[in-house]
Amino acid sequence: MVNDNALGEYLRARREQIGPEDVGLASSGRRRVPGLRREELALLAGISADYYLRLEQGRDRNPSAQVLDALARALHLDADANAHLHRLARPARSRRRPAPRRPERAPDGIRQLVDSWPHTPAYVLGRMMDVLAANPLAQALTPILTPGTNLVRSTFLAPASAATYGGWDVNAEGMVAALRALVGPDVDDPTLNELVGELSVRSEHFRKLWSRHEVRPKRSGIFTFEHPQVGPLELCQEKLLITDTDRQTLVVYHAAPGTPTAERLTLLASLASTPESAPTERAAPDVRRP
Repeated sequence: MVNDNALGEYLRARREQIGPEDVGLASSGRRRVPGLRREELALLAGISADYYLRLEQGRDRNPSAQVLDALARALHLDADANAHLHRLARPARSRRRPAPRRPERAPDGIRQLVDSWPHTPAYVLGRMMDVLAANPLAQALTPILTPGTNLVRSTFLAPASAATYGGWDVNAEGMVAALRALVGPDVDDPTLNELVGELSVRSEHFRKLWSRHEVRPKRSGIFTFEHPQVGPLELCQEKLLITDTDRQTLVVYHAAPGTPTAERLTLLASLASTPESAPTERAAPDVRRP
């Protein structure tokens, strides 16, 4: 069933995350619901309370860009969340019922490219955060990057993997916010609904995070892996959108030349190229992002 009020759900969820003290308002009396009241948000955005109510209830579908920007400022949305708000406000007729999707597959040329990098961990991430392809070194870096794995599902439903990740709470929040960013306004996608339904039933923590409607794309940066075989690895992560696909991403890790990490990565590549010398089961390494 198509969700006809994605904009209203987003506004309500973000309103509940902002307290009156966060926006310079006095908190008067006991509140029955968390966050700002509708009339308070309307006042901050410079619109009437009745008009805001119509937006949140889905009875007005055509807010202007100026109104959306005013709401974004009142809700303290960053650039990514503001862009998401504008995407959700597209006319409902432009977001038709999603057509059935074929199973995702990384382009053959990209798969060949990834496999041709024996000394560079690389993998392809799909729009639902499925690992579509990964070279042996990426899988040696962490078994979470095995093709067929969904990173969000593994984060919440694989206790052994989740326990070994440094800063798991931050990582979990980032995964959910990144999934929101990837799917954008396509909240009616059957594959997404299946994934969210499964995780909502099996993980209370996921259910709470998903209900917050936070949007934050995963970007390039520095990651530190505490690898059980070769020790600490400080790696640069680069994320590159793959053209002519539905939001697939090529993710590549690399080390600064001449560093201890570069030496350890070379050792790990050697181990990955000789499976018989590596243990059949490896714990996922501790992963931290500064």
